[in-house]
Amino acid sequence: MKKRFWISLFLVILLIDIAAIYFRNEMLRYVAKPLLMPLLVVYFILNTTTFISPLKKWIVFALVFSWFGDVLLMFESMNPAFFMFGLVAFLIAHIFYILFYENIIRLENLKKNYWWFIPVLIYYVSLIYILSPLLGDMKLAVRIYGIVISYMLIQALQTGMIKDRYAAGLMIAGAILFITSDSLLAINKFYSSFDYAGIAIMFTYGIAQLLITLGAVRYLTSVSKQ
Repeated sequence: MKKRFWISLFLVILLIDIAAIYFRNEMLRYVAKPLLMPLLVVYFILNTTTFISPLKKWIVFALVFSWFGDVLLMFESMNPAFFMFGLVAFLIAHIFYILFYENIIRLENLKKNYWWFIPVLIYYVSLIYILSPLLGDMKLAVRIYGIVISYMLIQALQTGMIKDRYAAGLMIAGAILFITSDSLLAINKFYSSFDYAGIAIMFTYGIAQLLITLGAVRYLTSVSKQ
């Protein structure tokens, strides 16, 4: 019941936020969007409270800095500098996700599959090639951010060989949706705006964070039972 309640509440708030985007209700967004990451933090803590694991802190830190990013990006219309601040916050969040995945790889004694670098690198280079002429002063920042999130995806893909394949699937799907959300944001902001971009970006982002959190809880639960 506890698990279903927090997940359901998160999905309801996410739908409210998406509705606020659709109806252009900024006031409602200021209420709904900042609630999303705290809900996942509460869910994560409540469902891992009986487990002692050094991995737990990386997920909490990642969600907290994602919350910083969410809030900072809300003020971009007031001052463009908030976009950069938000970018930095999300970059730090991705570093914490990388550390989480890296620790899983180490604890599970997994042999890294370096073939995963090829498709991710091709995607990164292709997107940067398209965006670079339009990035202006943001060129270096976007390239660095792209490298970090691409490596986050690669690390997530490495977890595909853990014993709990369902947990791995959740975390991998979340990482893929996260890079999808960031790609849509970059394309809409720097290349060409498109209809319902805000909805697509927020939906993929929200589900990405949910899946990663669910996968992390599932993994920690499975490890605790071994």
